[in-house]
Amino acid sequence: MSANAAVPTPPRRRVVGYNLLTGLVLGVVGYYVGWWIGHHIHATSIGYFADTNQNDIAVFLGYFLSVVGFLAGLGFLSYPWARVRGYPPSLREKETAGVARYFGLCTDHKVVGIQYLIGIGVFFFIGGLNAMLIRFELLRPGGQAFPAGNYLTLVGLHGTMMMGIMSSAILGPFANYVVPLMIGARRMAFPRIEALTFWLLMAAGTLLATTIFFGGFPTGWTGYEPLNDQANSGMDSYIVFFGLVGISMLLLGLNMIATIVTMRAPGLTWSRLPIFCWGVISTASLMLLASPVLIAALLMATLDRTAQTSFFIPSAGGSTYLYQNLFWVFGHPEVYILALPGFAVVLELLPVFARKPLWGYRLAVAGMLGVTLLSWLVWQHHLFVSGINGDLRPFYMLSTELISIPTGFTFLCGMMTLWRGRIRYTVPMLFCLAWFFNFLIGGLSGVFLSDVPSDVTTHGSFFSMAHFHYTIMGGLVFTFFAAIYYWIPKMTGFQLNDRLGKIHFWTMFIAFNSTFAPLFAIGFMGQPRRVVTYPSHLQFLNDWVSVSAFVLGASMLVFLANFVWSLVFARVPAPRNPWGSRSLEWQLPSPVPVHNFDKIPVFTDDPYGYGDDDGRVPAVVPVGAPAGGGS
Repeated sequence: MSANAAVPTPPRRRVVGYNLLTGLVLGVVGYYVGWWIGHHIHATSIGYFADTNQNDIAVFLGYFLSVVGFLAGLGFLSYPWARVRGYPPSLREKETAGVARYFGLCTDHKVVGIQYLIGIGVFFFIGGLNAMLIRFELLRPGGQAFPAGNYLTLVGLHGTMMMGIMSSAILGPFANYVVPLMIGARRMAFPRIEALTFWLLMAAGTLLATTIFFGGFPTGWTGYEPLNDQANSGMDSYIVFFGLVGISMLLLGLNMIATIVTMRAPGLTWSRLPIFCWGVISTASLMLLASPVLIAALLMATLDRTAQTSFFIPSAGGSTYLYQNLFWVFGHPEVYILALPGFAVVLELLPVFARKPLWGYRLAVAGMLGVTLLSWLVWQHHLFVSGINGDLRPFYMLSTELISIPTGFTFLCGMMTLWRGRIRYTVPMLFCLAWFFNFLIGGLSGVFLSDVPSDVTTHGSFFSMAHFHYTIMGGLVFTFFAAIYYWIPKMTGFQLNDRLGKIHFWTMFIAFNSTFAPLFAIGFMGQPRRVVTYPSHLQFLNDWVSVSAFVLGASMLVFLANFVWSLVFARVPAPRNPWGSRSLEWQLPSPVPVHNFDKIPVFTDDPYGYGDDDGRVPAVVPVGAPAGGGS
């Protein structure tokens, strides 16, 4: 094209804008179009389905076209369509659109972070409600409120939603919001991909909830074969949910790594990188490498259910054992996708509230990278009772126990940071301190599951469920709330009520331990998971656990009341840096302007240099300013 060639004028203003409403409308239309196409294929092409009462092709096509329609309604197809027609590219989308930007595609990383926080919070409360229904069912040894099949659906919905949605609980809201600010960048590397990861996650959670209209699924969160292939159409919701979650995690991890590697401000060397960013890199690496394995396994399961393949069908030459291996090749790194962000939040916050430099910075980095590496070598301890070759058991016992060494590095760095520190017991700090207690119990109980002799006794029991909740809820969810109380003043410009925050913490901490500690005993006494009945002599302990769980649920309502009261009604403005942090995001106005920085900063100092002069801020100077200048 010559230099004098005319540039296409921008497209005229749309009569109907792209937003959540248009996305939902096109999503519903897309579902019924897919449903119609699937039933047409069913009626005319594939005789196999004529002999059954379910049509998985129609369900999968409906879900697929509903997601396409939903994304099109949000505006994700407008950019490539404009580029095909020759219009110049635009790096920004709806970044100054007021409140409307929170209800559609927006490329401002701060808006996406807040979208993640609200969206994940909604599904977290839905998953928690399922947990309350589960514990209500277990108040009596026999049937209480739900048929056994519905109970399995409740268990599956709770576990699947929590594992899928909460995988992005730290990286989604907080890494998207603060990582560009911490590294001195004006945006994420791929802004539209960043927005896409959020809306894919929301579509996934919504489609999973529709499983109740198709009979639910009986497999729990693992989706094991051959139950997967034998289940009714509700299983399709599970497959589509985790497929979308896998794509979202893959793109989220890619974007985080690209942003931190390529967009750090001048002077921000790897040895100066905030420890939270190291945790993000570790988690993002697992997301990037583990998610494709999950997507591949689910694609194979989809073909088994729709195209009469036999990847996992033993009667046709397939292997259910193959599914278990593929799932846990993803599934155990997934455990650390949930746990590692908690490590990063704790190590980021401890220096702020202990008023000391982070002890053993390089050791902490080595610990998180060591966990990332070893997490790939432990998956078969989930298969100790599934026919694993006996000669492989010692290796996986050893590798599972070895991972406690880099985990111990994190504990050591955290404890030594606290040693002789001037600790301020703020609400975020209380949640961080609870992490040490909870995660320690989770780690010690994991020893029983890493050794074959004891795992044979405890596998599939409430003991393993208690261990898992101490590790994930005690680790991830407590640090999730620590991050909320710490960064909400920066994200919104308003501070949460401190008294309600402490009531929330103590109620949650006591009720959490009162709920899950007795489950170790229940598991040792032989009560299996996912079974609606149990021996009558275990009723007292189960009633204790159920009542404690209801109190734990009530603590979440205290948080919700605090969140709504503080941000909607009280709206007490927060100081620019209420915690006295040296991290760069706290040197910016609250909330942060769209462009982040007037000039890209240059880093010249340690972000954790707390000590005699606590009032100092990070030694950064704008690009072009004389060396040695102030912030």
